[in-house]
Amino acid sequence: MKQSKTLVLDEATASVDTATDNLIQKIFRTDFKTCNKQQRARQNRETSPISGLPINLKGKRAFITGVADDNGYGWAIAKSLAAAGAEILLGTWVPALNIFESSLRRGKFDESRVLPDGSLITKVYPLDAVFDNLEDIKSNKRYAGSSKWTVQEVAESVKEDFGSIDILVHSLVNGPEVTNPLLETSRKGYLAALSTSSYSYVSLLKHFLPIINPAGRKRKIRVNTISVGPLRSRAAKAIGFIDMMIDYSIANVPLQKELSAKGVGNAVAFLSSSLASAIAGTVLYVDNGLNAMGVGVDSPIFSNLNIPKEQH
Repeated sequence: MKQSKTLVLDEATASVDTATDNLIQKIFRTDFKTCNKQQRARQNRETSPISGLPINLKGKRAFITGVADDNGYGWAIAKSLAAAGAEILLGTWVPALNIFESSLRRGKFDESRVLPDGSLITKVYPLDAVFDNLEDIKSNKRYAGSSKWTVQEVAESVKEDFGSIDILVHSLVNGPEVTNPLLETSRKGYLAALSTSSYSYVSLLKHFLPIINPAGRKRKIRVNTISVGPLRSRAAKAIGFIDMMIDYSIANVPLQKELSAKGVGNAVAFLSSSLASAIAGTVLYVDNGLNAMGVGVDSPIFSNLNIPKEQH
C-alpha cells in the first residue's frame, strides 16, 4: 500500500473511538505522506450531530504570549484552543525566538505540534512584554536597532496581518532573582518580576484592546484568571526545587496525581468558549485541588490520629 500513488479511504474510521481515529490519521499523514489521499466520511462525529456540549472556537483567533517551547502552559493552551478550532498566534520572548523558530524548522516540535485534525501551529511573533513601545527599546542595549518587538508594535503587526483577535492569553512570568531567598531579593529584582509577570498584562490589554472583538464602546469582554499548580516545565526548573514542589503536591492534593499542562489548556479553552459566557472576573483553580487543602498530610497534627496516609 505504501508504494501506491493514490490512496482512497471510504468510511475508514467511521466507527472507531476518537483516540483510535487520531492514531490512524497520524499514520496516514506519516507513512502515506507521498500518496494522493482521498478520504470520505471520516468518523461519525463529522457526519452526524455531535451530542453533549462541545467546545467550538471555529472562526475565533487567539493571541497567546509566553510560548518558547513545547512543554509549558502556554504551549498547552495554544494546542487546546487550536484543537477547539481557533486560529493561533504566538508571542515568543525575543532572546528565545531564534532557538524556538529553529526548533520549529528542524522538526523538534513536530509531534507535539500536530493537532487532532492534522493542522499545525505556525504563526509566531517576537515579543518582549517588558517594553511598551519603541522608545523603551532604544534605551536598551540588548535590542538596540531592533523594532516590532514591543507590545505596541506587536499589536500593530497583528492588526496589519489579521485585523483583529477574539482571545488574548497572558502566560508570562519571569523573575531575575527567583532563586534568591526572600530577604536577599533586591528592589530592582522584585520590580522586574512584577513588570514582566504582572504589569505586562496591563500593557497587553492597553494595546490589544482596540483589536479585540467585539469592537465598540461597550465591549463586554470577559476576563478570568487561572491559578495553576506546579508543572515540570523548563522554565520552572529555574526555581531549583520544582521536583520537590511537585512531589509535595502529589502527596497532598485530593486527586493524588501530577498536574498536566493539557488540563490547564483545556480549562482555558472552556473559559474562552460560549459555555463560559456567564463567567467573568473569577479565579479558576486548576491544581488537582491543592488550593482546598487546609493542611498538608505530613502535618504534625496527624501524627497522633493513627490515620493511614493513603486515606488522608
